[in-house]
Amino acid sequence: MEKFRYKAKDNQGKTIEGLVEAADPKGAVKILQSKGLLVISVVPKGKDLVTEARVGIFRRISTSDKVNFTRQLATMVAAGLPLTDALTILEAQASPAMAKVVGEILREVEGGGSLSKALEKHPNVFDQVYIALVRSGESAGILDNILTRLAENLENQREFTSKVKGAMLYPAIVIGGMVLVAIIMILFVIPKLTTLYEEFQAELPLPTKILLQVSKLATHFWWLGLIGLIGLVFIIPQLLRNPILKKQYDRLFLRIPIIGSLRKQIMLTEFTRTLGLLISAGVLIVDALEIVRRSLGNSLYEEAVAQAGQDVQRGFPLAVALAETGIFPPILPQMISVGEETGKLDEVLAKVSAYFEQESAQSVKNLTTALEPLIMIVLGAGVGFLIISIIMPIYNLTSKF
Repeated sequence: MEKFRYKAKDNQGKTIEGLVEAADPKGAVKILQSKGLLVISVVPKGKDLVTEARVGIFRRISTSDKVNFTRQLATMVAAGLPLTDALTILEAQASPAMAKVVGEILREVEGGGSLSKALEKHPNVFDQVYIALVRSGESAGILDNILTRLAENLENQREFTSKVKGAMLYPAIVIGGMVLVAIIMILFVIPKLTTLYEEFQAELPLPTKILLQVSKLATHFWWLGLIGLIGLVFIIPQLLRNPILKKQYDRLFLRIPIIGSLRKQIMLTEFTRTLGLLISAGVLIVDALEIVRRSLGNSLYEEAVAQAGQDVQRGFPLAVALAETGIFPPILPQMISVGEETGKLDEVLAKVSAYFEQESAQSVKNLTTALEPLIMIVLGAGVGFLIISIIMPIYNLTSKF
């Protein structure tokens, strides 16, 4: 038996704290619940609530955790298991960070709240789309079907994100290696060569002089660069809170060759996939557009979707509303028009999403294909510059003897 420190509320809503003895945390919760208490937290006596909170900060919930939670919950609910029992099982099986979230959801549901209301208290884990779909499933009595679709959608998102990250891994490693080598050369190798050149009063070519000046600046004023980098990390997010600056940044980013096009296709993939999922779950188109708008992450597209939502509310078809914005590719309103006419809008959106996903995959391939020779050219130029800057003065010195 082990002692646990607990925090709970009694029937009158008063918060109480104390110790309880049980075999495990689950047993401690059951003992407290049998006494009519609403459990807030249960922590082994050796730990305190502050320590537990610190642990929670550094343990992030991954997409895999969320996918597993959704898939398993869908399976249990479809099998007829009560929601509280399903959450209890998932709490015991989940990772420590996810188990804490599931435990809080369980206590909320046991207290009489709905699953969607419990999920709303964890916006960092469950986004607006997730919560809206669960709410729709609860109201229509098809929670198991909705959770299954959610799990499939999350798996597709994870697979798509992994493809993009995997394709960018090689260029990132090569560029990172180049930067690291350049920093080592400038901060450690070049200063030692400087003393050698000064000792022999060597005549230095222009590339060597440039390299030596860069090395001196980096060696003596490295802290200015560090302060500038930290400043940018903190200042840029603050500047982007300004709607005008954010809009200009989003517009410029989308105009970057290849990268901007890739960003557009990724947004369109997520937009069509999520909109189709919401509509198939019975969410009204106007509400679905508002939910999707919040998850786009680009002010230009957010404004366009908001305008389309207003047009739909005034009675315009969705295809016409999206075409009027002028920001979406023609294929999207054309396909949506077909879906509206046939009454299969959700299926059409799923197909359009698959099309944009294929386009995104091709853009990623084009990006990596373009980056590889570019990296080789930059790497060759950098190595050549270093060789000329370092070897030429040494060659000049040896030729004197």
